[in-house]
Amino acid sequence: MKDYYGWRARIGLIYPAACCVMEPELYAMAPEGVSIHTARLTLAEATMSGLSNMMADDGLERAAGLLAQAPLHAITFGGTSASFLEGIGYDRSVCERIATLAPGVPSSTTSTAALRALRAVGAKSVSFVGPYLKDITERGRIFFDANGFDVTGAHAMEISSNSGLEELPLERVYAFARERAEPRADAVFISCTGIRTVGAITSLEQDLGVPVVSANQATFWDALRLSGVRDRVQGFGSLFEHDLPD
Repeated sequence: MKDYYGWRARIGLIYPAACCVMEPELYAMAPEGVSIHTARLTLAEATMSGLSNMMADDGLERAAGLLAQAPLHAITFGGTSASFLEGIGYDRSVCERIATLAPGVPSSTTSTAALRALRAVGAKSVSFVGPYLKDITERGRIFFDANGFDVTGAHAMEISSNSGLEELPLERVYAFARERAEPRADAVFISCTGIRTVGAITSLEQDLGVPVVSANQATFWDALRLSGVRDRVQGFGSLFEHDLPD
């Protein structure tokens, strides 16, 4: 047993300042010896303008620069809609912005991770579920469609406040995803790192009979794999049975 935190992997997380959901969910999934280290960005509200403003200034670069001072194995941007907002390739541009300040450290985003996760589980058609307003949900549909997935439906809960996301009961997330998933979809993606999801994934997979990928689950799976940790973490969905796709 090593005598310091993160002796297997130290993961840097860039996350909206007002949100409190993602870190507890990541630690719930973390194997022994994996630590998470967060820098934060200002997000006034989960609307198109709020997300655009968060990504427009140099806050992302400042956060990446602060994280880069620590000996990290990977840095990821923990925001789904903020990294798919501008369409295909936008997630990669966010990765490049992080990499500029943290050269040599693998960088990713939640949208990048979600694409890898859906490919890893063999998904072709995807049911997209999110808490967002309809305009952001439509951006999500366009992003995943442009990246080669048949989006069978894009479903919005129409929540825009940070507190509304944080206070959303897990049971409501479970019920919404179960009710909205189309029978012809061969995977379900639950978007947004600001809502609780990981506790419902196993039940949803059992009920729906298809892989279920959530934003927080995919982000952490991706960061683990980028860090060289290949544990088959139990209890958080079939995604952890897979490595990164080629």
